[in-house]
Amino acid sequence: MPDPLEQLAAALRAFELGRPPEGQFGDYATSAPLRLARPAGRPPRELAEELAARARALPEVEDARAAGPGFVNLRVTDRFLAETLAGIGDGYGGGFAAPRERIQVELVSANPTGPLTVASARNGAYGDSVARLLEFAGHDVEREYYYNDAGRQMERFRASVEAVRRGEEPPEDGYRGAYLEELARLEGDPVAAMLARIEATLERFRVHMDGWARQSELERELPALLELLPTYERDGAVFVRSTAFGDEKDRVLVRSPERGGLPTYEAADIAYLRDKLERGFDRAIYVLGADHHGVAGWYAVVARMLGYDPARVEVLLYQLVHLTKGGEQTKMSKRRGDVVFLDDFLDEVGVDAARWFLVDRGPDQTIEIDVDLAVEKTRKNPVYYVQYAHARIAGILRQAGDGPDGALPPGGGALADEERELIKRLAEFPAVVRDATAKRGPQMIPAYAIKVADDFNRFYDSCRVLGSEQEAFRLRLCRATRTVLGRALQLVGVDAPERM
Repeated sequence: MPDPLEQLAAALRAFELGRPPEGQFGDYATSAPLRLARPAGRPPRELAEELAARARALPEVEDARAAGPGFVNLRVTDRFLAETLAGIGDGYGGGFAAPRERIQVELVSANPTGPLTVASARNGAYGDSVARLLEFAGHDVEREYYYNDAGRQMERFRASVEAVRRGEEPPEDGYRGAYLEELARLEGDPVAAMLARIEATLERFRVHMDGWARQSELERELPALLELLPTYERDGAVFVRSTAFGDEKDRVLVRSPERGGLPTYEAADIAYLRDKLERGFDRAIYVLGADHHGVAGWYAVVARMLGYDPARVEVLLYQLVHLTKGGEQTKMSKRRGDVVFLDDFLDEVGVDAARWFLVDRGPDQTIEIDVDLAVEKTRKNPVYYVQYAHARIAGILRQAGDGPDGALPPGGGALADEERELIKRLAEFPAVVRDATAKRGPQMIPAYAIKVADDFNRFYDSCRVLGSEQEAFRLRLCRATRTVLGRALQLVGVDAPERM
C-alpha cells in the first residue's frame, strides 16, 4: 500500500484537498484516513492523528490536526501560498489533455427554415463553451454545423417563400413570419440567403464554425453506403438491421415509393458519422436538444454498424430555454412567426449577457432567463459583476504602470486573511477546469468566476494595493486574479473588459 504520508503530500502539492466551509477548520481538509483505514487495518481516527502529526513535518504545512471520525485539517504556510501565486501565468490551468485528440463538435445544426432562435442559441453557447474547454485542455477541436438542405421541410420552406413572392399566403403546413418577406425580396434559392444570415448571427454570437456539412451532399454517398450495411426491403422501404447492433428497432433508411422514396434522417446520420470519422477525428461530439433523447443511443449503434468504437461518439443533451420579461414568459414557434430570434435577443441583452445566461446552468436543467436582470448594469447581474471585477483590476494595474511584482510580502511578512483566501481560490482554477472539461459542464466556470470576484472584492476592500508596503506582492496578486478571471470569461465566450 502507498505511504499515506506520500499520498497526503502529493495531494497537498496538487491541491486535491477539499476546502472546509469558510475556512473555519483550516485551509484544507482531507478524508484520506477514512479511505485508508480499512486497507491499513487501523481505526480511522488513529490514522488521522498519525497523519496529522506527520503532516506537520511537511514544509508546506503550518499546522495539521485530526478532526471528527477520521479527517485531517491543515493550514498551509504563507510561503507555500506565495509560491503557488508565483506559478499563475497566461496558460495557467490548461494544457492537461492526455492523450491529445482531434475532436469535432457538431453544434446548432438548426434547419435553415428561419433565423436562429434562442433555443438554438443554447445549443451554440453550450457546445462552443465545451469546445473552448477542450481547446484549453490541449485538444485539436473543430466546430461544424450540419444543415438539412433537402427533404420535405425544405420543400415547405421554399414553397412558403415562393408563395410570398407571388403575393399569396404560405401553404397551411408552411412557415410564417416577417423574415419570409425579406427573403422573398431576394433572388435565387432562399436557403442560401438563410444560411448566410445564420452564419452572420453565429459570428456575432462568438460561435465560429470551422466547417459546414450539407445533407444533400451526404445523401450522394448513400447508394455505396447501403452496400456496406445489413439492409433488407419491406413494403417497398429499405431498412437497416440495426437491432443486431443494439438498437431497439430496425430503422428505415429509404422510404417506400408511396411515401416519396426519399432517404430518412437516419440514413443521413450514418453517412455523416462515417464522413466525420473518415476525416480523422478521434472523437465526434453531437450537441442536441432534449427532444432528441430518444435517438441519443442511435449514434453508438451507427458506430458499431460501421465498425467503429462507439466510445468515439458522444451525445450531449440540453434542456429548453424560457425567457421572461416583466414577469411574463415569451413563447417560441418558428412556423407561427412569434419566435424570439437570437439576433433580437442579442439586441436586447448584448452578447456577453446572452452567452453567460445560456451557460450558467447545467445542460440537464431548463433555463429561465430574466431579460430584465440580464440588461441590468448592477451587482445583481452576475456577468456584469464579474466583468466589473476584471475591469477594476485592469484599472489598478493601469495606475501602477510598470510597478514591480513581488514574490513574497516584504520581509516575508504574514499574509492577510483576504490575501490567503484569494490565493486559495485562484489555486482551485486548474481543478475546476479539469472537472468542467471531463464532465462537459461549462456551467462550473461562471459559478467559479463569481467566487473569484467575491474574494477579490473582499481583498480589495480590506487591503490597500497602491502605495502600501505590500504593493509589489499585491500587484502580483492582482495580475494573477486578472489572468484567471479573464480566462474564465473567455471559456464561456464572454468579453473581459479593461474598462466599464
